Amino acid sequence: ALLALSAVQQSLVAAGTRMQAGLVVETGEAREVHDIALLIGYGAAAVNPYLALDLVRDLVARERVPGTVDDAVARYVHALEDGLRKVMSKMGISTIQSYRGAQIFEAVGLDRALVERHFTGTPSRIGGIGLTELGAEALIRHARGFAPPGMAASGADDELPTGGLYQWRRRGELHKWNPATIATLQAAVRLEDRARFAEFERLCDDEDRALATLRGLLEIVPARPAIALDEVEPVAAIVRRFVTGAMSFGSISAEAHETLAIAMNRLGARSNSGEGGEEPHRFVADEHGDLRRSAIKQVASGRFGVTTHYLVHADDLQIKMAQGAKPGEGGQLPGNKIDDRIARVRCSTPGVTLISPPPHHDIYSIEDLAQLVYDLSCVNPSARISVKLVAELGVGTVAAGVAKTRAGCVVIAGTEGGTGAAPLSSLHHAGLPWELGLAEAQQVLVANRLRDRIRVQVDGGLRTSRDVIVAALLGGEEFGMATASLIATGCVMLRKCHLNTCSVGIATQDPMLRERFAGTPEHVIAYFTYLAEQVRVRLAELGARSIDDIVGKVEWLAPRQVEHWKARKLDLAPILAAPAPGPRTFARAQPWDLTDHLDHDLIRRADTALAGSRPVELALPIDNARRAVGTLLSGEIARRHGARGLPDGAIKIRFTGSAGQSFGAFLAPGVTLELCGDANDYIGKGMSGGRIVAYPPASARFAPEHNVIIGNVALYGATAGDLFACGLAGERFAVRNSGARAVVEGVGDHGCEYMTGGVVVVLGGVGRNFAAGMTGGTAYVFDQAQALRARTNLDVVELESVVEESDLWLLHSLIED
Repeated sequence: ALLALSAVQQSLVAAGTRMQAGLVVETGEAREVHDIALLIGYGAAAVNPYLALDLVRDLVARERVPGTVDDAVARYVHALEDGLRKVMSKMGISTIQSYRGAQIFEAVGLDRALVERHFTGTPSRIGGIGLTELGAEALIRHARGFAPPGMAASGADDELPTGGLYQWRRRGELHKWNPATIATLQAAVRLEDRARFAEFERLCDDEDRALATLRGLLEIVPARPAIALDEVEPVAAIVRRFVTGAMSFGSISAEAHETLAIAMNRLGARSNSGEGGEEPHRFVADEHGDLRRSAIKQVASGRFGVTTHYLVHADDLQIKMAQGAKPGEGGQLPGNKIDDRIARVRCSTPGVTLISPPPHHDIYSIEDLAQLVYDLSCVNPSARISVKLVAELGVGTVAAGVAKTRAGCVVIAGTEGGTGAAPLSSLHHAGLPWELGLAEAQQVLVANRLRDRIRVQVDGGLRTSRDVIVAALLGGEEFGMATASLIATGCVMLRKCHLNTCSVGIATQDPMLRERFAGTPEHVIAYFTYLAEQVRVRLAELGARSIDDIVGKVEWLAPRQVEHWKARKLDLAPILAAPAPGPRTFARAQPWDLTDHLDHDLIRRADTALAGSRPVELALPIDNARRAVGTLLSGEIARRHGARGLPDGAIKIRFTGSAGQSFGAFLAPGVTLELCGDANDYIGKGMSGGRIVAYPPASARFAPEHNVIIGNVALYGATAGDLFACGLAGERFAVRNSGARAVVEGVGDHGCEYMTGGVVVVLGGVGRNFAAGMTGGTAYVFDQAQALRARTNLDVVELESVVEESDLWLLHSLIED
């Protein structure tokens, strides 16, 4: 049906009659969301999954499903609709009309001739099977189901397959994490048995050679004679390249999160906080000298718990532009896992689901990304800034853009890996292997002579020393192992992470289940140490003295000869293409030059206030070339005084003029920025306290309530503090605000979107889609035109008149302030 649909679609488009006909597809094969999504994506106006509907009716007749036939069919259709909207939302597509015929797919393993003829325009980089193999596979499936016993097609079993797409089944689909690999790794690290670790690597690499991954189709071909093991760089140097994947406090328990951090800090490696916050007590070493803080701290779309104090306690600040194991989903934390402790750290409400959906409201271009890199560099100048991308077609171009933003590292995340929190539709119908993304990123960075100014990190299902070596040969310099590190602490892949019922105390917040957590830092240390030891052995066999010696040496890889009737059709040449001449490895970072930042002068002038002796008041001019004013100062305050900052009013600065982007970003408590003039975008972004006041000059000849005084994305991800604006704000005002208070005279579209806390007072009109996804906090709107209801997204909010005395007093005090 898909082939026929594509052919008809192309014929109608070629004939110029596509707009005159609606294509309706009827097929018994269409029964899941992915089937429907494919058909509509290739041009179908409607899809009739008739066999699925017949099955629903049969289930009702046999009383396997409650209710009437109409009710059951309605539930099934509703599930398909929800799933289709989810697919569209991942891609940022809002209407079926835009999605129809969009072909937002990439084929992995389909012959280019087949794709060109039937799915013209769909990328298929490594080729693969054609109509002959598709037909043979269809006949094998049919024979398995309908052939007489003993006469099934060659290679088919007499019994129907057991599935095992989500959880491991004995006769189901091959899973790389299975009882054998899990038990062997856990025995190796708990018994400190290097022989068992070698057996674990053999099991894993055998699976790769059983055609589970693209790297399993590659052979490592050394170009140098082997050298003695003692000539290779030490284990301590290798482990510094290892990181744990991004797993937030909330998705996993405090015990698991802190165990990973302690282990990586002892090794001199880095753990990743994930997109949640961290409890401040972890920033100080405990009585044993162990540090429980994550060296890598993520700044995700959600900005959950991202405060100035959080940012200054990082060695690496990672901007999460994409989700690896769950591409397009964004991190999602179910409400049943958000207790009081998690809600406090993430600045949200207990019991309310948190999600970082695809829109990154402060990033719509490489220039916007560069601004965030600059802002983070200002708040923590000693930290490296990294950007996490997903392995998709075109990631090389984006990686080149990331290098130009002056970030220090780009992360290429593949579809493999991820815990049981990922839904089935994201395990099997989304994402691409990191081998494709890493190879493209390396090739484009080298071709554009950018490779020497940025490090490349890769993650997504890496487990063994062979994985590390192949990743390095393709261009990786740092390597993330998330699931493997959790397996080492006791994870058994129950795939119940989202249910809060993890029986080994890892992916749960249930106090009784958390008591079962048996992992120790020593287990994690053992895994990474044994891994580094095996990497050394492989380096010696390759004649390389360090990982740097093999980074980008793609010519040391070659396709492996395979006889499988489908795998032998793959063309791995795009992965193994030699980059253009030029540096293939990182040489020198090129961070933002902050020597002329205005805040250096502010810090000198405010020395007495920073020392805690007496307040300081300053008056200065400002122009829009001055970006992130107050951010460097706020980072200094957080380092000296912690989350509490300075006393209210300790530093008051009055600026006159037009402020540049990110005025008052990550502002710390105790600082008041007064602006007589106007401000560009991102004012008060990530504000963690203090106060910002913006108003027009007394000589202004316009009415403030009718003119914009601050730009777009004000108060994005703010956690505390006050913003008072005498005039209108642009679009996306207070998006993801989780604790700041604001008074403004009107806002543009998408105001208060995804807000989880704080108070916003709008003394005027609002734009479209107000309060969409707002799960906490309160917005007060002076709705003179009676237009608020029509402009508010009422999915999760209610509209009420101001009648409660507590609301009246709060409004009065805020407006008076």
